[in-house]
Amino acid sequence: MSGSGADDLAARQAALVAALVTGGPVPPGFRSAPWEAARAALLRKRAGEVARHWPLLAAGLGALWVPSFTDWAARRPTQGGLRDGWDFARHLRDRAQLPTLGADELAAREATGRYDGHTTPRPRRFPALGRAAGAVAVGFAGRVRLLRAAPRPPAP
Repeated sequence: MSGSGADDLAARQAALVAALVTGGPVPPGFRSAPWEAARAALLRKRAGEVARHWPLLAAGLGALWVPSFTDWAARRPTQGGLRDGWDFARHLRDRAQLPTLGADELAAREATGRYDGHTTPRPRRFPALGRAAGAVAVGFAGRVRLLRAAPRPPAP
């Protein structure tokens, strides 16, 4: 096989994968129903991978976890379970939809790591703070403590 043929095959394979993971059009030669089934399966698998990195976020959303995450992820290429979860948690926080368990987990991540949304997360030096939806995580000496304000009693 010539170099250009291998390059052409590699380019077509890359386009095929990109279409599967970012919701591109069904390529010529593929039937729509099996294509969509494969795409849905890949998104569910991705949700499972993210849930392994972000178990409290997934638990906080409960039955809404898979549909919420897959809807968000359908047009985004994967960045890996840790980064996808971090981006999704921030997305929910920005829309005031982050459940308490997810807020706790995000605050702890923000206290222990630096992540700008583009590059690989890096460990944060201690002491450090992380905040999310009413939770504050304090990192010191390699440990993280979560602080949450006590709920206010209803006004008379």
